[in-house]
Amino acid sequence: MRLVNVVGARPQFIKLAPVLKAIEQHKIREPGCSIEEVLIHTGQHYDYRMSGVFFDELGLKAPDHHLGVGSGSHGQQTGDMLKAIEEVLLQIRPDWVIVYGDTNSTLAGALAAAKLHIPVAHVEAGLRSFNRRMPEELNRVVTDRISDLLLCPTETAVDNLRREGFTHVLNDGRLLPFDHGPRTTHNGPVAANVGDVMYDSVLLYTELAEQKSDVLSRLGITTGEYALATVHRAENTDDPQRLRGIFEGLARVAREGLPVIAPLHPRTRQALSRTSNLPPLGSSAPRLTLVEPVSYLDMLMLEKNARVVLTDSGGVQKEAFFFRVPCLTLRGETEWTETVEARWNSLVGCESHEVARVALLVLDRTVANSLSVPEPYGDGQAAQRVLSLLG
Repeated sequence: MRLVNVVGARPQFIKLAPVLKAIEQHKIREPGCSIEEVLIHTGQHYDYRMSGVFFDELGLKAPDHHLGVGSGSHGQQTGDMLKAIEEVLLQIRPDWVIVYGDTNSTLAGALAAAKLHIPVAHVEAGLRSFNRRMPEELNRVVTDRISDLLLCPTETAVDNLRREGFTHVLNDGRLLPFDHGPRTTHNGPVAANVGDVMYDSVLLYTELAEQKSDVLSRLGITTGEYALATVHRAENTDDPQRLRGIFEGLARVAREGLPVIAPLHPRTRQALSRTSNLPPLGSSAPRLTLVEPVSYLDMLMLEKNARVVLTDSGGVQKEAFFFRVPCLTLRGETEWTETVEARWNSLVGCESHEVARVALLVLDRTVANSLSVPEPYGDGQAAQRVLSLLG
C-alpha cells in the first residue's frame, strides 16, 4: 500500500507525527508489510521556527517532496499547491492521499487527489465552527465533501457529518447502515471516530518536552505565575479593531493580573507593525512580553505550566484542555465544543474589556476545577486507528 501525506503548516506537522510513528511501529511488528509512505510538504509555512524546528524536534523524516509554495493570497497559494501536488501524484499514483486539518494545504491536497480519482482520507474531519467567514471553515467543508474516508476526532464531529447527510458511519467495527467494508468508497464516503491525533502527540512528546525545554528559565517565568497568549487567525489579525481589542485586553491582564507571554505568529507580527500604539516585537508593555514563535516542545511547556491560556487557535485550546489549564478563546465560536462543555474553555471574543474581565476572574480563582471531566478526544491511539482503516 502506498500512502501520501500532504502537510504544509505548523499544526499539520504535529498531527502527522503520530501517524508516521504508527507506520514505523507497524513495519516493526510486521516486517513483511508493504506500506510505502511518501511525504509532501507544500511549503505553506516555510520559516524555520514555523516548520523546520518541528521536523527536528519531532524526529520527522525529511519531506520526499518540498514544493516551496510559500505565502500568497488564498487563491494564489491554493492554486500553486494544487498544480504542484498534482504533478507529484501523477508520478507516484498512491493508493491513498492523507490530508490533515483545515489549511490551504489540506484543500489543495484533497482536490488534487480527488481530480485524479485517488482516494482521500481527511484526518480531523467533521469539525464545524459554523462561521463561513473563516477560511478554515470553507476548507473543512469542501475537503469533507470530496474525501472518501472521514477520520473524525470526536463524536461531535461525526454528528456534524450525519446532519450534513453523511450516512456511512463506522461504529464499533460495523458500518451503519450498510454492510460493506470501510475501504469500499464507491458507495459514498465513510466516517469514523478515531480520536484526536493531537492528543496522541501530546502523550508522545510531553515527557521529551519536560526533559529538553528550558523555555521557562529563558523567559524568566515561573510555573503557574504567567498567562500565555497566542493570536494568529485572519479574522483577528486582519481586522485592526479586533486586534487592538485583544492586545489592549492582554495589556490589562498583564498590568492587573499576571505577566503575559505572547509568542507571535508571523501574520500577527506583520499586523502589529501596521497598528499604532501597540508594542513592537521584542518589547514589553508592563509585563506583556512579545516573543518570536516557539518550538513545539517549548509550546507544550508554556501551555502546561501557564495559569491561564488565551488563544484563537483550535490546537492550543485542546492542548490547554489536555493539561487541564483554563483557556479563554478569543473568538465567538469554537470547533472544539467539548472543551467549553467541560468548563475548561470560555468564549470571550475580542473586546478588550471582556478579554480582561474574564481573564482576571479566572486568575482570582483559588480552587482548581474539580469536576469529573470526560475524555472526548480518545485514548491516545488515534493514529493506529487511522492506519487500520487505511489498510
